[in-house]
Amino acid sequence: MRSWTRQDSAELYGIEHWGARLFSVSAGGTLEMLPLGPGQGAIDLRELVDDLRGQGIQLPLLVRASDVARRRMELLDRTFQIAFKEHGYRGRYRGVYPIKVNHQRGLLENLVAFGGRNHFGLEAGSRAELLLALAVLDDPEALLICNGYKDRAFVETALRGAQLGRNPVLVIEKATELETILEVADRLGQEPTLGVRVRLTNPGRGRWGASSGDRAKFGLSAQAIVDVVERLRAAGRLHCLRLLHFHIGSQVTSIRTVRRAVREASRYYTELVRLGAPMGTLDIGGGLAIDYDGSRTDFESSRNYSVREYASDVVAEVAAACETAGVAHPDLVTESGRATVAHCSVLLFEVIGAETVPSEGAPEPESEGESQELAALRAAWELVDARSFQEAWHDANDARASAEQAFQVGLLDLEALARVQRAYWQVCRRVAREARTQRYVPDDLDRLDDILTDTYYGNFSLFQSLPDSWAVDQLFPVLPIQRLNERPNRHAVIADVTCDSDGKISRFVSLRDIKRRLELHELRPGESYVLAVPLVGAYQEILGGLHNLFGPTNAVHVSIDEAGQPRVDRVIHEGKVRDSVARVQHSADELAERLRVATQRAVDGGVLDPEAAEAAFGWLVSGFEASTYLDGARR
Repeated sequence: MRSWTRQDSAELYGIEHWGARLFSVSAGGTLEMLPLGPGQGAIDLRELVDDLRGQGIQLPLLVRASDVARRRMELLDRTFQIAFKEHGYRGRYRGVYPIKVNHQRGLLENLVAFGGRNHFGLEAGSRAELLLALAVLDDPEALLICNGYKDRAFVETALRGAQLGRNPVLVIEKATELETILEVADRLGQEPTLGVRVRLTNPGRGRWGASSGDRAKFGLSAQAIVDVVERLRAAGRLHCLRLLHFHIGSQVTSIRTVRRAVREASRYYTELVRLGAPMGTLDIGGGLAIDYDGSRTDFESSRNYSVREYASDVVAEVAAACETAGVAHPDLVTESGRATVAHCSVLLFEVIGAETVPSEGAPEPESEGESQELAALRAAWELVDARSFQEAWHDANDARASAEQAFQVGLLDLEALARVQRAYWQVCRRVAREARTQRYVPDDLDRLDDILTDTYYGNFSLFQSLPDSWAVDQLFPVLPIQRLNERPNRHAVIADVTCDSDGKISRFVSLRDIKRRLELHELRPGESYVLAVPLVGAYQEILGGLHNLFGPTNAVHVSIDEAGQPRVDRVIHEGKVRDSVARVQHSADELAERLRVATQRAVDGGVLDPEAAEAAFGWLVSGFEASTYLDGARR
């Protein structure tokens, strides 16, 4: 076989397809992050890990590059400007970032700073988010879209923010909200800027397709929108209605779904203008998808369109509807959160061990008194060739099943069962090796590769760091950050360190189909082996759970300096055990006091001498200041 190259690894793991020119493989076979794009400096993730370890900062680690978000914001703005020129569009593009996607302070503050030139705004869906947005968005030209349920406190918070020079738009999503808004506005003497969210009849597509359609959680029907217009007209407030909003779901995979939705929403917009509302803004919501697997299809972890096609189709549909109705082109708002920040963050974790089936080799020689099942497996091993490998596979399974039944009824002892199992795996290995040489392999051998797959154990929590992988089967790229100039020689699934059997990654990205196992390298004694999970910047941090009380990971903010060199701008240390127990309403200090009482009781009862008691108590209490993750690295 020819030698393995870094280009082979880039192709194997699909970097060029899902990486958006933000990742590459270095000449030394390590994974690099390119926050400013190719040729603008690189962050070698292997070197970064080594440098941080030298400073006492351990894995798991979240690497954030805010410059990536800036590039994504610039891409959206630039692409819509191109589409405006192509279609003679006379409105403005006004990007908005929904902060629910990632609230993290360093990222959010950088997004606001980056977006200042183009007046990018924010979207808030709760009072807490609204207060955060009002505080950080110091730009009177930037929109602050207010979605979600709205009580009097929410509405007053928005209108008080308007008094400070902010630009909140209260989007009516439930008919009952209108009276609340008008009541608070009259009491404060503050004119509200209003929008309405329409519940489109065209359904969405993908996991979040139920965000539109007749049974959608939010939005107004045609009748409800007409009622809102009439109530505003009667109150002398129709001039406050400035925006139409719709949302067809996160991660919209098909461009046809986008076109249909924009076409329908554009008709609602022109009709609202006809009814006398001044309008001026059409908010098409979120949904711009990320191609997590690089396949460019309408598969749920991909998308079958480019950002340019998305912008062009949106602009074309709105322009056509407005020109037909003789209505001025509105400003266009997108709430593209996932498409803005998903590429910003990479999760890094260390493989701390592996479980493999026994290695290849011949079954042990015939011995006196051996079981008939062991003899049958030896015969199956010898039977394996190009014509008989399937038959040998069937014989091996029969022999193993017979041995397990014999053990259960007491006819086979434990040592004999162990010899049978070892011989079974040896036959499986030989059958699999022969099957790989064949042009056609029967379907009943499909599960052979699955049962021969290794399990690599990673020092991370799936529920904390990749909740969408568990909850909605979201695919993320997974690949090693080192040895990418070596041929991978193992196939594995990834298990985390929680005690939940669901804490496993067993579906991996591929251009053609979902892979059930990932190509990795054999672990070397004493050598660290680190895996990366890119594209985790959207939703994963805020949705992470405390399964087994594993808390947030360490995090670093990285960038490229003026000389094109990598730079660590900020280190955020992981949560300690003290922090995790506090989140479930326990006090570390009170727990430590209980341990002190138990220690004293052990001394008084003669179970421990004072010196041993002091050592035990000191060790236990120090655990509250420790990381929630394992301390067992392979290096």
